[in-house]
Amino acid sequence: MTGKAKHHTPRRGRWGVALPFIIFAALAGLFWFALQTGDPSKLPSALIGKPVPQFTLPPLEGLKDDGGAEMQGFAASDLAQGAPTIVNVFASWCVPCLEEHPMLMALAEQGDLRIYGMNYKDDPASARRFLGRYGNPYARAGADRAGRTAIDFGVYGVPETFVISGDGKIAFRHVGPLTEEAITTKILPLMRPKAEKPSN
Repeated sequence: MTGKAKHHTPRRGRWGVALPFIIFAALAGLFWFALQTGDPSKLPSALIGKPVPQFTLPPLEGLKDDGGAEMQGFAASDLAQGAPTIVNVFASWCVPCLEEHPMLMALAEQGDLRIYGMNYKDDPASARRFLGRYGNPYARAGADRAGRTAIDFGVYGVPETFVISGDGKIAFRHVGPLTEEAITTKILPLMRPKAEKPSN
């Protein structure tokens, strides 16, 4: 019996070894589901309906607005000012970001939508060149150099786009390049409250 005891592996030890593999398999399953459906935006987000995480992003160094003033960064408190906000996570090195950029510019040209940019793990000079060449759709742009804020938002990779309601809660999340369908059926209805019905 003593010999058998030496070869016995505690059940807790076996689970400790298997746990990382179980977590990896679960994450792989989520990505497989998104690939099979052909729509990565269907990846679940535990933050929908919850307040945005607390953060403060400094300005994207050297970026100026149309008037020549330094463009401001933004913080969680700026997203709870009564009007909904689109927060777009982007980077100059991100090829899909270039793919979706014309759609962001078209949204910005509508004039009544507030769009903020979260520049993810990027070189400021490269980000400025990107926006200088293709246009700047953002009213504010914050630099997430370490990627910490994006992680707190649950970002899998760039680009990702969030709609934040006027009370600072995450109302919608789109993973991957924006599509006309997502803009028309999901984003615009959240950005523009339904017109009040006329009273009788």
